[in-house]
Amino acid sequence: MALDKPAIFPWQSALWQRLMGMRDRLPHAFLLHGRQGVGKLAFAQAMAASLLCESPQPDGVACGACLSCGWLAQGNHPDFRQVEPEDRSEGDDEAGEGSAPKAKKKSRFITVDQIRALGDLVGLSSHRHGLRVIILQPAETLNANAANALLKVLEEPPPATAFILLTHQLQRLLPTILSRCHKVAMPVPNKDESLAWLRAQGLADPAFGLAFTGGTPLAALEADTVEVREEVESLTQHLKKGGRIDALSVGWARGDFATAIDILQKWMYDLSSLILAGSVRYFPEHQSTLQGIAKSVDLPRLLDFQRTLAEARAQASHPLNVELQLEALLLRYAQLFPSPARP
Repeated sequence: MALDKPAIFPWQSALWQRLMGMRDRLPHAFLLHGRQGVGKLAFAQAMAASLLCESPQPDGVACGACLSCGWLAQGNHPDFRQVEPEDRSEGDDEAGEGSAPKAKKKSRFITVDQIRALGDLVGLSSHRHGLRVIILQPAETLNANAANALLKVLEEPPPATAFILLTHQLQRLLPTILSRCHKVAMPVPNKDESLAWLRAQGLADPAFGLAFTGGTPLAALEADTVEVREEVESLTQHLKKGGRIDALSVGWARGDFATAIDILQKWMYDLSSLILAGSVRYFPEHQSTLQGIAKSVDLPRLLDFQRTLAEARAQASHPLNVELQLEALLLRYAQLFPSPARP
């Protein structure tokens, strides 16, 4: 796998300096954990480039000019692997002669075969007489057999090998894996730092994306598109009506079901947060509207609806009919307001 130019984001500078100070006593496994969208993967790739580099700069950043850096940039470094859920063909593994190629679908899990395949890497001497580096992400997607296989490797770590695991959900990892890794909490920049960085990337109005993604700048950068803004505006205009929503008139044709569920979950989070804590996270521009409709919400129904949305999200990749499923959810949403909400 080819790596983009290694990036250390401004809010990661202090952490980078601390970890580069550990080069002489390197743990066999790092576990970078934190919220999605704060730059964990870019940081891990910069670490990998630094550890493999033959002439790192004084601050530890890879030189970008040595043979090892060249191999890494081209995606063919023999001492590096990046393990993640891989694309697989839908349907049967074997297609008949003359049949059309199977569509590729992203797997939800890292499999035991992917972990076992690392034996070909760690069982041999490194090609440049240095380290072998393995990035594994996101670690919470290890299935049970893969997690146990990885645990065996971490219990008896191979020499001259550094593992860098990434996770968005630390609580989903086996305690035995956690105990064998050096855990690193990835920093989240404050709002002002995030807004300044996003403006430097060319965003004229970064506040929308930063709020909608919960304050993570890389996710905000990705979400700041005309399409996402239109989808959010389209659905929230209906949700603002509370119990007066006309579920049959929404006509969700512009986006996919997963996007609609994401918007719904964030709207419901803000509603429940207003009721329980008096604050909003994702839709600050609609705070006054949320406060108005929150007054007539049936809280037990709201909490039950949030569980329904979580179940719907798990099936969002293959809905039978987007509009029908969304209509059913919005009808449930209307039932959260026993009496009509006033705008």
